[in-house]
Amino acid sequence: MRAAIVGTGMLGGAVAIRLLQRGHDVSVYNRTPAGADAAVAAGARRAGTPADAARGSDVVLVAVRDAAAVRDVAFGESGIAAGAGGAVVADLSTISPAESREVTARLAGLGVRRIDAPVMGGPDAAAEGRLVVMASGDMGAIDVCEPLLADVSTRVFRLGGPGDACAIKLAMNMQITMLALGLAEGINLVDRSGLDPGLFLEVLNSTYFATGMSRGKAYRMAGGGQDPTFTLANLSKDIETMLRAGREAGAAMPTTASAAGTYAGAVGAGLGGLDYTGIIRHVSGGRLPRGPPGDRAARETSK
Repeated sequence: MRAAIVGTGMLGGAVAIRLLQRGHDVSVYNRTPAGADAAVAAGARRAGTPADAARGSDVVLVAVRDAAAVRDVAFGESGIAAGAGGAVVADLSTISPAESREVTARLAGLGVRRIDAPVMGGPDAAAEGRLVVMASGDMGAIDVCEPLLADVSTRVFRLGGPGDACAIKLAMNMQITMLALGLAEGINLVDRSGLDPGLFLEVLNSTYFATGMSRGKAYRMAGGGQDPTFTLANLSKDIETMLRAGREAGAAMPTTASAAGTYAGAVGAGLGGLDYTGIIRHVSGGRLPRGPPGDRAARETSK
């Protein structure tokens, strides 16, 4: 298929390269041109504007930071709508249900079909075709997009009308928010009690309460770092979107509201560029566990 990727950050760039590897014809646009360099090096065509990227495409995949960025690339003389023709817009961005419905209606007024297609999984999952896609909106438009979405994912959920997938995506990111905080505070407690955080994780992962995060990223949290796949700044932004969506839906979310302050504090402390699991640096007051899990016993023995 002919695919355009508008927004080639960590996720969009990985999606572009995956689609190229699967044999699709891909054009790319990024508001910061250097952000598209890796996709261009892999064989994508660089577009000068969102309209240029969309022109001649079957599907335009949008992966930008927030609703303001979605509007910026969608509308205006050089926006996606100006070049879309009969292309379907599949929006991977994390925005609120109300924002989704507004953008969908505006594009429909310009003759462009749009679906929600937010995903779970970061750039590594996209590169390996392991994303989970939550799709909602016009079912015929989802049919058009599904061959592309299937090439980057293990499953495409069809979830209802415009905005519905956005609500579920925000609820999913709420789980990320709380899991990362729970692990960070647990690791910090065990470490300050003079114990190896690896013992905590070993016990946790032998129980019903184990998660993919506790089996994977938690060990790197306890070890002191990792390359970002989803930054603290972006998660903090998403938490604000969760709270806005909650107000719009009349849903009380007191725990999320409390977490918002913690994540905003981490970003304000200059930690926004870290992976979201870097929240451990904030809750521990900047103190990291004293070495990777398992090392503490060896050090104590060697004294």
